[in-house]
Amino acid sequence: MDDLNDGLRNPDAIMLGGGNPAQIPAMVEYFNQLCVQMTASGELTAALTNYDGPQGKNVFLHALAQLLRTTYGWDITAKNIVLTNGSQSAFFNLFNLLAGTYPDGSKKKILLPLAPEYIGYSDSGLEPDMFVSFRPEITLLDDGLFKYHVDFSQLVVDDSIGAICASRPTNPTGNVLTNEEIKHLDVLAREHDIPLIIDNAYGMPFPDIIFEDVTPFWNDNTILCMSLSKLGLPGVRCGIVIASEEIATAIANMNGVLSLAPGSVGPAIANKMIENQDLLKLSEQTIKPFYLRKSQYAVELLQDAIKDERFRIHKPEGAMFLWLWFKDLPITTMELYQRLKARGVLIVPGEYFFIGLDGDWSHAHECLRMNYVQNDDDMKRGIAIIAEEVEKAYQQV
Repeated sequence: MDDLNDGLRNPDAIMLGGGNPAQIPAMVEYFNQLCVQMTASGELTAALTNYDGPQGKNVFLHALAQLLRTTYGWDITAKNIVLTNGSQSAFFNLFNLLAGTYPDGSKKKILLPLAPEYIGYSDSGLEPDMFVSFRPEITLLDDGLFKYHVDFSQLVVDDSIGAICASRPTNPTGNVLTNEEIKHLDVLAREHDIPLIIDNAYGMPFPDIIFEDVTPFWNDNTILCMSLSKLGLPGVRCGIVIASEEIATAIANMNGVLSLAPGSVGPAIANKMIENQDLLKLSEQTIKPFYLRKSQYAVELLQDAIKDERFRIHKPEGAMFLWLWFKDLPITTMELYQRLKARGVLIVPGEYFFIGLDGDWSHAHECLRMNYVQNDDDMKRGIAIIAEEVEKAYQQV
């Protein structure tokens, strides 16, 4: 994080490591105009000058529940939804609510069924050793791509597990769990009377940064976590939790203790987007095509620059990252990270994403995460430098 902060202060750094969403020109202009309208109507000022309740802005909760009922037929009401000050705080609350030491002295963990997973989970537990994960199946695809799948033959769900959690699409890999994988995880969760948490920060119906034809999933045993950040509003810090009334009430109570109430500005803007019927339209017609084009361009640049057959890219199915695999790389991607950093290119080495995995795995030291939302010129320069350093590393043998 210190390196990312330093990079933000250095105008010459090529930031291919952070998680800030793209400032899509059409979305920036839309938000400018919407804020002008909401200022004129007094709605923005009202959001700035008033607390909401600990569950979040009531009018937005009702509008979102109606939107999801209409779009997907889900049996939810506003009582199933609670807002948080960003998704990170939602996961902190959920993980420590469902895992750790229980009143009877027993200990529970969060099961991440597929590693690598989101780096932000790793420090969210108040107790050590709160996560357990398993290696994925790796399927080699044509055109220098590969894909991870949950290895259900190795997955262990027992009384030590308090919840199952998976991101869809996945940060860092861009992987999207298939409909069958999600259904299988749901069955396992129900069989063991534990919830299935789906991190839907990049998914459907908004911001819809998902390039696969899959079905959104929710039922009364699912905790679906969403966000306004990837719409292009990271600064409003608004996370959305859709769950059973019991879980939603518990998170609202935690909001009241920890922060009094979630912020009001983001929900006010999102509510206006729903009211104007813009939220889903912009997600589908503006946000998704932007990220799809950027991902395709980045893959093209990488494959043109790195010809070594040991190099593969995880099939980009969503989110805003590419996951690069340099099989049999003579150095770790941590060392590669240091070499790239010295040349002004910031990426994230893969080691950090294998949370809760038992034992060391060479694959974890051969991968890195690259953000592809930078402008095309910077991305091209950054990828050229990555290619040079990877070639040097392979020539060391």
